[in-house]
Amino acid sequence: MSGPAMKFAVEKINNAGNNQVLLTERGNSFGYTDMVVDYRNIPWMRAHGVPVVMDCTHSLQQPNQSSGVTGGNPQLIGTIAKAAIASGADGIFIETHPNPAVAKSDGANMLPLDQLETLLEQLVKIRQALL
Repeated sequence: MSGPAMKFAVEKINNAGNNQVLLTERGNSFGYTDMVVDYRNIPWMRAHGVPVVMDCTHSLQQPNQSSGVTGGNPQLIGTIAKAAIASGADGIFIETHPNPAVAKSDGANMLPLDQLETLLEQLVKIRQALL
């Protein structure tokens, strides 16, 4: 669902009495084996008056691989996260693990834990530059 269409989802949740809504950008299917992020969705979603979070790892999934296991591009997590913050995302979601190769789920999409602190420091600097 695109950013503009999320208006109706936000309205339904608010009308049910819940005003604690946030929207998550997770990428869109492109063909059968790739996800693509449309960064226009971030300001469009924010226009609905709710926080927007970028799911950096899901947006890099490569589903339907011939191995039967979802692949990914974890080397691009930093790029996706930086672009999301620069586009106005209020937060990020990143799956991380000390050793992604042995993670029980989604290891192909995870950021190694030892890279997380540096990335978070960079993201804070980007966010501060925008304020």
